[in-house]
Amino acid sequence: MRAVVQRVTSSSVKVDTTGVGAIGCGLVVFLGVVQGDDIGDADFLAAKLANLRIFADARGKMNRSLLETRGEMLVVSQFTLAGDCRKGRRPSFSTAAPPDEAERLYSHFVDHLRRMGIKVQTGRFGAEMRVELVNDGPVTFILESK
Repeated sequence: MRAVVQRVTSSSVKVDTTGVGAIGCGLVVFLGVVQGDDIGDADFLAAKLANLRIFADARGKMNRSLLETRGEMLVVSQFTLAGDCRKGRRPSFSTAAPPDEAERLYSHFVDHLRRMGIKVQTGRFGAEMRVELVNDGPVTFILESK
């Protein structure tokens, strides 16, 4: 699994003109599922993100996690994170997980976070979405489960 993670002060996602998810302070996670990913990858990445110390403590140091700050998370499926741009001018998506498998692991990832006590909002899997966010910092990380 691949994730682009941004610390935000707020974020929302729409499908067409309908809002489907919105959060205040927390993390926006763009999540891509690749072939070979399994439940272990989803669990690893969920735990990693919930406990990643990227929020400021009283001294302004990145020393607090999403769990500690009681922040929220907006998880948006992003097929294009499976894209390979090394050859040619058009990305190849040959390593992307099949849609049914990707959706199953995406849902498991979200459920795992909720079981950890995190307030999670989502986009709509497979839909064209419009995501708005206010990046805090800016703070952006790229994580992979493998």
